[in-house]
Amino acid sequence: MAKVGGKDTMPELVVRRMLHAMGYRFRLHRRDLPGTPDIVFVGRRKVIEIRGCWWHRHPDPACPNVATPKTRPEFWAAKFAANMERDRRNESALAARGWDLLVIWECEVRRGYDLAPRLRAFLGKVRAGRSRRA
Repeated sequence: MAKVGGKDTMPELVVRRMLHAMGYRFRLHRRDLPGTPDIVFVGRRKVIEIRGCWWHRHPDPACPNVATPKTRPEFWAAKFAANMERDRRNESALAARGWDLLVIWECEVRRGYDLAPRLRAFLGKVRAGRSRRA
């Protein structure tokens, strides 16, 4: 499990490329926020987390990625329950600090859902950037 990467995963990179192409600018993995969110929009006080369906137990019954291993089911049940509880704590802590959270699930990215309208609705209009030309 130590080799499972938590940053720069394929679904995260896809969403980041999409956001950048849409004109949004963001920060990554802010450690001063609860849960170290994947994508942070500081000026908007909004964060996006891209969650793996298997590790975080995607609640959608149609998700094909949520399966429990047959070996050591008690261990895995406790592990998954702890992950989900940590997610709830982080969501509450972010909300208490005044941050809005959007969760995007791995299967939504892999299945090719059109995430652009959902991202635009969450983030609002793209702000005009400052020109770097002198």
